Amino acid sequence: MPGRPEAEAGRGTGWAERRPARPGPMWWLVAVALVAAVVLVALLRRRELVQAYHLITGVHPLPVAVAVVCEALSIVCFAALYRWLLAAGGAPWGLRPTTGIVVAANAVAGALPGGAAFAAAWIFRQLRRRGVDQVVAAAVLVVAGGLSVLGLAALLVAATVAAGPAELRAVLLPGVGVLVILGIALAAFGATRFAGFRAAVRQAWTDAGRRSRRILQGEEALAQLVEQAHHLQPGLRPWLRPFAFALLNWFLDAACLAAGLWALGIRVPWHGLLLVYVLTQIPGSLRLTPGSVGIIETSLSVLLVLYGLQPGSAIAATLLYRAVSYWALQPVGWACWLVITFQGGASRSGPRRSAGWSP
Repeated sequence: MPGRPEAEAGRGTGWAERRPARPGPMWWLVAVALVAAVVLVALLRRRELVQAYHLITGVHPLPVAVAVVCEALSIVCFAALYRWLLAAGGAPWGLRPTTGIVVAANAVAGALPGGAAFAAAWIFRQLRRRGVDQVVAAAVLVVAGGLSVLGLAALLVAATVAAGPAELRAVLLPGVGVLVILGIALAAFGATRFAGFRAAVRQAWTDAGRRSRRILQGEEALAQLVEQAHHLQPGLRPWLRPFAFALLNWFLDAACLAAGLWALGIRVPWHGLLLVYVLTQIPGSLRLTPGSVGIIETSLSVLLVLYGLQPGSAIAATLLYRAVSYWALQPVGWACWLVITFQGGASRSGPRRSAGWSP
């Protein structure tokens, strides 16, 4: 699922009451330059585009259906993440209305300049109109964004390991895994058993923030995320389930890309496909253009070529993936947006309920 509007949720419970900031002149300048560059590359690569067109016209329907199912499941997983967070905050929703909210917000985030901020504000308003507490609504947006980023980071680690040499993996992976587990265990043990250890960590944390403004901003953002997460659900073990939803959201979207390659009869570069996908999503998340149009296409095509695909095949795979994961979702999402917004406007004149509307 290309859009993650909640990842840019604001800085407190009152953030959504203000209008989202409009993109500045620099954003428009960069966006126009990127679009012009994409058009220029398309003109220079006419032959590869023709090859991609011929590949797409001969696509196999069964793998395309698999790609559609993978993308649909990716969206459902992201909606399940929202549903879990809402339930943890005392506002149980059904999966169907939550999915409608997610699909609609994804369309807003993917179509408008600065769409992620507009989508996050829209989600907040819809949650509030349906009786969700203001603090819970803001916490859901912030924590969902944090879990989504954490899921992509975990996928990046897994992809890096999978793409490396087999000999290096065999030696380093067990050692790194043991060291990470041991470090986490020692940190948890020290934090729970020794007051001096907690004081030392707190002092190091404070000193680092004093030395750098950027570190201080990062610490404040992390502290807010932890506070919001603790407000929804204390403890660590319960968070494994929503983290799994966030991870599956990304993984199933990557599976959509793999199914697209299969549909075109292109050999799937399994050893590097996951890394290609994650490295594509990182610049795509910057939203330098609406829906990252041109950014995703260029990044994914170039990375697929670097992993052995012919340029025409890489372009065809990219266009098919974007058709399923982005373009096909736009009309569906805007239809959901119209229905939900209309229902939301009607609900203000009726009785407010503590949960979402009936599925």
